Amino acid sequence: MKTITVLLVDDHAILRSGLKMLINGAEGLKVVGEAGTGREAVESFKNNSPDIVILDITLPDMNGLDVAREIKRIDRAAKILVLTMHDNESYVREFLRLGVSGYIVKRSADSELINAVRAVDRGDMAIDPSLTKALVAEAPVRGQALSSREEDVLRLLVKGYLGKEVAARLKISVKTVETYRARITAKLGISGRAELLRYAQKNGLFSPEL
Repeated sequence: MKTITVLLVDDHAILRSGLKMLINGAEGLKVVGEAGTGREAVESFKNNSPDIVILDITLPDMNGLDVAREIKRIDRAAKILVLTMHDNESYVREFLRLGVSGYIVKRSADSELINAVRAVDRGDMAIDPSLTKALVAEAPVRGQALSSREEDVLRLLVKGYLGKEVAARLKISVKTVETYRARITAKLGISGRAELLRYAQKNGLFSPEL
């Protein structure tokens, strides 16, 4: 089984220690680096090449946005999961523009963080459910093509599968399904099942045998 490597970036040493214990205690996850400042985060990213960066926004020397921007400059494919106390939708929109893979608020349960790490590693997005509106608002303009994962979700939704059934088939969380549903709705500008079905049929995404 693959080990998912993680870089922890937070200026509170006690919180980092707790997160490190949580992550290292989860099967298949390992913390390979820690940083308390933005500059340390960038250097640790260069030295450790982690699969995922868990990043706080408030740091003593750099804003989390600047850290994410710098890491993305080094590696455009870098997977960044923002973990912060800030649930302001404007922050979410800014980070989404940078291409981060997830945004979780610190009040979320420990299990939610671990699930988010696994989701991001799979290539899925992990957005705190309370911030779904921000995700929809920041979704690409109507008419833009769906991603392959969004198409997978749509195929099942138009077949009438419930969110939990879609989640089970695609091996993702129900919350991740809702995130994809929101993006599909925003991209296509439609939401009803009948409209989605017509779109799927027109674009070859509806298969009665599925």
